[in-house]
Amino acid sequence: MYRIGELAKLAEVTPDTIRYYEKQNMMDHKERTEGGFRLYSDNDLQRLKFIRYAKQLGFTLNAIRELLSIRIEPEQHTCQESKRIVQNRLREVELRINELQHMRQSLQHLNDACCGTAHSSMYCSILEALEQGASRHNEQPQGGN
Repeated sequence: MYRIGELAKLAEVTPDTIRYYEKQNMMDHKERTEGGFRLYSDNDLQRLKFIRYAKQLGFTLNAIRELLSIRIEPEQHTCQESKRIVQNRLREVELRINELQHMRQSLQHLNDACCGTAHSSMYCSILEALEQGASRHNEQPQGGN
């Protein structure tokens, strides 16, 4: 059995993180010492590592909560439920990758447009391109009325 500080160190989180997950009903502590300290098991450590890894993959707390529920009560769930959660996250990641690729292209164009010399930035092609891009962006219809 581990006290909260020991568990936190083993899982590479802070005790506050563990308390937060408890408040989110993602972890619980069933046992306490006579002095009132929380005690955690190896299963709790495994659960905490599960949560951390899911967070690293970018799952929301709600998605992690669902995955934990599926993990804790597998007879009540199907693999299809886990797959749906993963597919949703995968779609989010792919969308973000597309956005980042577009951003990278735009930044590359800005970089390529600039000579990069030490002359005055009074006629800086990067600043001019940003001004033009900002003007075009503000002219686009905002939808609605």
